[in-house]
Amino acid sequence: MGFLRNASRLDGLIERLESAEGLEDLQVLIEELRDEYGVDHIVYHWVNSAGEQYGCGTYDLEWVNRYVEKGYLRIDPVIQGCYQRFHPVNWKRLDWSSKAARAFLEDAITHGIGNQGYSIPIRGPNGQFALFTMSHNGSDEGWERFTGDNRRDLILVAHYFNSKALEFEPGRTPEAAQSLSPREIEAMTLLAIGYNRAQAADTLSISEHTLRVYIESARHKLGAMNTTHAVARALSRGVIVV
Repeated sequence: MGFLRNASRLDGLIERLESAEGLEDLQVLIEELRDEYGVDHIVYHWVNSAGEQYGCGTYDLEWVNRYVEKGYLRIDPVIQGCYQRFHPVNWKRLDWSSKAARAFLEDAITHGIGNQGYSIPIRGPNGQFALFTMSHNGSDEGWERFTGDNRRDLILVAHYFNSKALEFEPGRTPEAAQSLSPREIEAMTLLAIGYNRAQAADTLSISEHTLRVYIESARHKLGAMNTTHAVARALSRGVIVV
């Protein structure tokens, strides 16, 4: 497994995400992401309030078809577990105790999905739910180290990916409001998922003073009374997703 340690590489990746012009571009990017991180698979899947679904990823089509035919959506512990959570989840911490879940996992491993996984649940406007998932075949220790070292970057990438995918949602009407800059979106997203200001500044490699400038600018654009109000408005309008 590789690491996206270089900040400029991460910035370049986010820039390519921002310039994506359609769902086909997201498929190309998710394949690049898989290669950048050196994992077996990366998958993005969403469901909106109308029940419409979209997905892209690197699973073999044979497994995707088998997953649908077997009705695995009903028993998949990753789907069930992540729908009840807001923070990233290591698959080993989910409930695999049922016979059906164990059989599903064995089948998934047989089809090359990997024995390790890490999923980031994302909630957007109007009931949208999405998952950004990495899976790999490796040791528990190596996977813990990989996800621990990359957690913050993975959260940012997942939310940027979802934000871009939302732009391509059929019938989507953007809010009439001043657009937040990429840095303002990053700052507000980190606050929304529970980072304090020191952690957010460290993640973005900026000072807390600079972070405050981004937050105040975003608050002004959103017409919010305070930071909490700004985060709530950004979430409700779909400007950020967590």
